[in-house]
Amino acid sequence: QIYLQILSDQFCMGIISSIIDGPKTAVEIAKTTGIPISTVYRRLQFLQENKLLKITGGIGKDGKYFLYQSRIKGFSTVFNGKSLEITVTPNLNFTIL
Repeated sequence: QIYLQILSDQFCMGIISSIIDGPKTAVEIAKTTGIPISTVYRRLQFLQENKLLKITGGIGKDGKYFLYQSRIKGFSTVFNGKSLEITVTPNLNFTIL
């Protein structure tokens, strides 16, 4: 159910696509996707609540920061006329620990 919700949400899909290959801050995600920062934060919270993000943080010269990376590498769906099957491919290439 949760995967269908994510697949049907253009903002969630944009965020996941943006952070599959490497971690980004929320501001970087907003800049690269064109999604308003408030929407980015809401969707990141939703994705985090559903354990689809890997998050790390630290303290830099500008204060605290968080980096987000997708735990999902891809989705595939099959509908056989009776049921819908969703296969989730995990993202095993984390660049953050």
